[in-house]
Amino acid sequence: MTDTRRRVKVYTLNEDRQWDDRGTGHVSSGYVERLKGTSLLVRAESDGSLLLESKINPNTAYQKQQDTLIVWSEAENYDLALSFQEKAGCDEIWEKICQVQGKDPSVDITQDVVDESEEERFDDMSSPGLELPPCELSRLEDLAELVASSLPSPLRREKLALAVENEGYIRKLLELFRVCEDLENREGLHHLYEIIKGIFLLNRTALFEVMFSEECIMDVIGCLEFDPALPQPRRHREFLTKTARFKEVIPISDPELRQKIHQTYRVQYIQDMVLPTPSVFEENMLSTLHSFIFFNKVEIVGMLQDDEKFLTDLFAQLTDEATEDDKRHELVNFLKEFCAFSQTLQPQNRDAFFKTLSNMGILPALEVILGMDDVQVRGAATDIFSYLVEYNPSMVREFVMQESQQNDDDILLINLIIEHMICDTDPELGGAVQLMGLLRTLVDPENMLATANKTEKTEFLSFFYKHCMHVLSAPLLANTTEEKPSKDDFQTSQLLALILELLTFCVEHHTYHIKNYIINKDILRRVLVLTASQHAFLALCALRFMRRIIGLKDEFYNRYIMRNFLFEPVIKAFLNNGSRYNLMNSAIIEMFEYVRVEDVKSLTAHIVENYWKALEDVDYVQTFKGLKLRYEQQRERQDNPKLDSMHSILRNHRFRRDARTLEDEEEMWFNTDEDDLEDGEAVVPPSDKMKSEEDLMEPISKFMERKKLKDPEDKEMLGKSSLPSRQNPSFKLSFSGSTKTSLSSPPSASLNPGSPGSPGSPGSGVRSSPSTTAVTTKGGLVGLVDYPDDDDEDEDDEEDGESKEESLPPTKKPKLNS
Repeated sequence: MTDTRRRVKVYTLNEDRQWDDRGTGHVSSGYVERLKGTSLLVRAESDGSLLLESKINPNTAYQKQQDTLIVWSEAENYDLALSFQEKAGCDEIWEKICQVQGKDPSVDITQDVVDESEEERFDDMSSPGLELPPCELSRLEDLAELVASSLPSPLRREKLALAVENEGYIRKLLELFRVCEDLENREGLHHLYEIIKGIFLLNRTALFEVMFSEECIMDVIGCLEFDPALPQPRRHREFLTKTARFKEVIPISDPELRQKIHQTYRVQYIQDMVLPTPSVFEENMLSTLHSFIFFNKVEIVGMLQDDEKFLTDLFAQLTDEATEDDKRHELVNFLKEFCAFSQTLQPQNRDAFFKTLSNMGILPALEVILGMDDVQVRGAATDIFSYLVEYNPSMVREFVMQESQQNDDDILLINLIIEHMICDTDPELGGAVQLMGLLRTLVDPENMLATANKTEKTEFLSFFYKHCMHVLSAPLLANTTEEKPSKDDFQTSQLLALILELLTFCVEHHTYHIKNYIINKDILRRVLVLTASQHAFLALCALRFMRRIIGLKDEFYNRYIMRNFLFEPVIKAFLNNGSRYNLMNSAIIEMFEYVRVEDVKSLTAHIVENYWKALEDVDYVQTFKGLKLRYEQQRERQDNPKLDSMHSILRNHRFRRDARTLEDEEEMWFNTDEDDLEDGEAVVPPSDKMKSEEDLMEPISKFMERKKLKDPEDKEMLGKSSLPSRQNPSFKLSFSGSTKTSLSSPPSASLNPGSPGSPGSPGSGVRSSPSTTAVTTKGGLVGLVDYPDDDDEDEDDEEDGESKEESLPPTKKPKLNS
């Protein structure tokens, strides 16, 4: 018993279709006298008690799964599984099962192989079929056994189905059922339950058509009430005849259509409520039943769609003010179920279905219904509207644009949807979330059409911002008139979060429409009031809205932010959050980090100039000190606009290249160095000692030598890695022994040896003695290194270069000719 090959876990399948662990033990096989056959025995490893004793029946379907699992059905609704610790043990038991059943151990399901030999199989196929016992009370047990034994074999199952179909056996069985029920013959009723259930598992459409006919279906349901596993029979027929009521909201004149609706409801009830949960081996045996229901629904939709009188009456009563509330409620529920049935249609048929509804005026009808006070009716109308939007948003957009030419803004369909979203009474705003999703679909440019004659995106967005946006933003504007939200309860905050989510979507996907609206209505300032909300999720929604705007890097937005000092509420929220390390803290720091990394110059200057005192003590991240560093670098360039002219002159004289190419190349080189620094590569810090003239000139000469070796491929590679932050790189050399000290930055931001240092970066303020060869005049730096072979060219080109640089920005400098 200590052999781990035979160690197994025993599982049984419960009513919820979940496997229950019955214990761990060791499995063996042997002849059991009591069971009269070879059986599987599992004894518990803890105390040796018997966990399982199961006879290997010749007709039971055993299934081997995943090399270590054997599954089978022991009895009605009683599935078993053995999970082996080792594959070898599973193979041994599987061989034993296959030996008893006379099967090849290489198969995974023992009953896939038919018992009969080829000759017997040919004889069976050519024979007329199975001979059923007479349909009498005394033979019901034999018939139940015959059905049970035929189900595992596809061949015998086919022959049984043909026999039942050809002999009209179902009607005879149902007559016998009525006799048994009258006599209260419980044993006979139990046998009939097994027989009828087995006929369902034959999975044959011809038999279903008989069983589900008007005269038979209730008796079939009656047979399925007497489950032997239950102490008392179910009362399905009583529910269907007394409790369930068919509501004919519009009289259906076609008797075939009415009968089809009744039949579909009852068959659906049989599938969902009456039939027991299929076992592992029965799941695929009811596929025809699913198909029967599916095609019935398709047929019902088609018949209703073709009945023009029915649909005309339906929409007329829906929109008639004289219609009673209860009646209208039923009409809307019918239309909702009608649309739900349409989801089973093929795409081509669904197109025809929605075109029919559109022609009948479903959108004007929905507009009337959504304007009513009944919450349930409006909820059903919202579901119908969602079907239409998901199917064809362009159809809905076209309708609302057409009606805007005739109606006021207040009664437009899309404004009704927005108002219902705003006025949702559900504490969790379930309806508002659904409506917000529909609005998002309607304003999504990705599903808008563009044709030769018109552009739906332009037309609809112009309409939306003119007629609807003020309705959507009204709760936001009403709640942000002060420095704090007027109402800060949970439900209001949830609603404002939904509105902000939609506005953020608009910022991302719409261009000038949302920009004009935000700037003209001062929306961002009002949104940032919500950063003071007690609900963190709402404050984060407001931050996300501003972050999306900054992420566009649009100078119109940036100027609007600076003009109105809109970073102030963000910084207040940051300071009020204190030292707490939470999502609010991370979101605000990420926003400033984005401004620093992307080098948004206008915002960088605005932040440092206005808010530096509030942020200078924040040292647990380098973001704000990095912003100050960026700012100082910008100021250096602004104060010395010609510092980089020297390099352009030198390199143009030396190499005779285009001035703009050289400037770009120099910018790439400097940016590459600083990239390396920001990436935290190993660097050597500059010495604190005074640098001699040779020390200062050495990196410059190295730089010039390196430039000789650069080819166009190198320039292209450097261009890809350069940051967009350095517009006017230049050398900063001065006679003063003192340096302008910049804000401390992370230790890794040291100067790379051999690079001359860009303005404002750590270590870039170079101390030099009066013997430095740089000559400074009022016009700025005019020379650093004298090349004898370029003396004549220097005089002409320096004068020409300086005069042109006075009048042109760096990117427009002309080529300096020799």
